[in-house]
This record gives sequence, C-alpha cells and structure tokens, in this order.
Amino acid sequence: MKKTVFLGTLAAAGLTAGMAAATTLEDVVARGELNCGVNTGLVGFAAPDANGNWTGFDVAVCKAVAAAVLGDASKVKYVPTTGQTRFTALASGEIDVLARNTTWTFSRDTDLKLDFVGVNYYDGQGFMVRKDLGVTSAKELDGASVCIQTGTTTELNLADYFKANNMSYQPITVDSNAEGEQQYLAGACDAYTTDASGLAATRAAFADPENHVILPEIISKEPLGPAVRHGDNQWGDIVMWTLNALIAAEEYGVTSANVEELSKGTENPEINRLLGVEGELGAMIGLDKDFGKRAIMASGNYGEIFAATIGESTPIGLARGLNAQWTQGGLLYSPPFR
Repeated sequence: MKKTVFLGTLAAAGLTAGMAAATTLEDVVARGELNCGVNTGLVGFAAPDANGNWTGFDVAVCKAVAAAVLGDASKVKYVPTTGQTRFTALASGEIDVLARNTTWTFSRDTDLKLDFVGVNYYDGQGFMVRKDLGVTSAKELDGASVCIQTGTTTELNLADYFKANNMSYQPITVDSNAEGEQQYLAGACDAYTTDASGLAATRAAFADPENHVILPEIISKEPLGPAVRHGDNQWGDIVMWTLNALIAAEEYGVTSANVEELSKGTENPEINRLLGVEGELGAMIGLDKDFGKRAIMASGNYGEIFAATIGESTPIGLARGLNAQWTQGGLLYSPPFR
C-alpha cells in the first residue's frame, strides 16, 4: 500500500511538473488569445472607446504580438492594471505580457524578476499645473501639494528632486491616472506629476487643456517598454523581436500600405529577412516566417503607430524627440534581423 501511495505521489508530482513546464507560447496558442496588461485608461496609450474597443500606442504592441503569434491582431484580452497591480498580474500569470507605460529599472528587472524586452517610448518625469497658478518652473513648487500615483518610479523621483533642490512638498497619493486627474481638477493638489507623455495625454482629455501648463523640467529618465516574466526566454524573444520588427520596419520604409508588395521580395536582404522572404528567423523563436510581416500589418510600423495614437497631429501632440529613429537624431534602434 505504501508503495502504491508513493508511486501515486510521484505520478502526481510528475503531472504537476509537466503542467508547470508549459511555456507561455504554448499557453497562448492553446488559449487562442493573448492576455495583455494595459493601463486602466490613458488616452493615446491605452483606453477603451464607447464600444469597449481598446486603442492606443501600447495597445498596438498587444495587437502586434497577437498577430505575430496567433495570426490575428484581434485575439487579445485587455486586462486593465494599476501601478500597484501590474507586476502581480504578470508574475501570477494573469497576463502574458505587460504593455503599460512601465519604466525599466534595475530593481524591477532583477528583484521583481521581470524581463523588459525593449523600449517603445523614451520618456521623463514632468509636472503639470494650472496656468492661473502662475508657476513657470518646477523649482517654484516649494511647499506645493503634488498628486502622485503610488507604486510608480515617480514617487522616488519626486522625493529625490525636491530634496536635491532643498524644497518641501505634500504628496497626495492616488491609485490610478483617472484618480490623479480627478483630484488635480478638483483642486486637491497644486501639481500633478507623472511621465511627461502621460501628462500630455491627461491634459488632452481636459475640457480646457489650454488652461494647464506642463512645466519645462524633466527630472528623470523613464525608458518605457513591454515586460514579460523572467525565465521564459523564448517568449521574451518573441515579444522583443515583434517590437523590433515595428521599429525596423519604419527604418526600412516598410509600411502597412506596402508590406504586401515588399513581401514578394526586394533588393534589401534586411527587409527580406524581416518579412520572411529569406532565412528562417521565425523558426528560431517557435513562429513561422511571416511573424514580422503580420506584426507590421496589425497597426503599421512604429512611426505609423506613433503618428496615429500620440503624434503631433493627435490631441496628445507629442513630437518624436528622443523617439525618432537613430537615423533622424533619436534613440530608436533595432538590432539587425540576421
């Protein structure tokens, strides 16, 4: 009897180990849907419309990964996460990838055991105030009350900045951007601080954006990008090279309009490899040769996505700046597809 119980226990342990060994790719394919962690609602980056359809700069990453892996950019379940819940959602397996204006830092990469797979927006922390406050510089905020989201890099940055400039402040903590916007508009704080891109997105949603000023100081480096769980290298490679495909496509002039034509073959070997015309790059990460092509077709290349969601012609009105291609004076740069 003891032997039977022991063997049964071993079998159960083996079954459990087998279940635990399933890769993220296998889970996503079996489910037929990508679980993507996004913001609870930040216009331009990730927000649902009146019909519940999610759109935005970060949402485009989710769509590209779904297209690359599942062949369908619509096969995404969007999971809203706050600054406090996002990492738990990823670590627990509730989401497969976090695409939520999240800063890549040392401790998040190591202590939280996440893997950041690239940067899709180079940002920095700023401040927004009402124009009638008469403040033109962050260094005039001594003694101010400041709305700030908990569980974010902005908390430490704020403390460091005010300490370095020998100023005091009163933190008004909020759990989400929506709450921060509400508190700021209600006059609960003199200033709202978050990533400058987030401030631009928040201000664009105001009824009177012209009455609010984003101060000139940028007080930190905030490289924002998608993250996956540490330990599943294949899945990390898939998300990384999907993002790189969008960046490389812009550099080489591959767009949603011409990708079909270019996928018939070109004189540029890099484009041919990117689109699966040459080589077997997809097989190296467990996908087919057309994964890059499908990623680009989902929402366009990086430049198309930027222009459509947060660019200068949108209410968000962000210039490319550091997020221009390296050939245009920016930091955007994909490793070679070879």
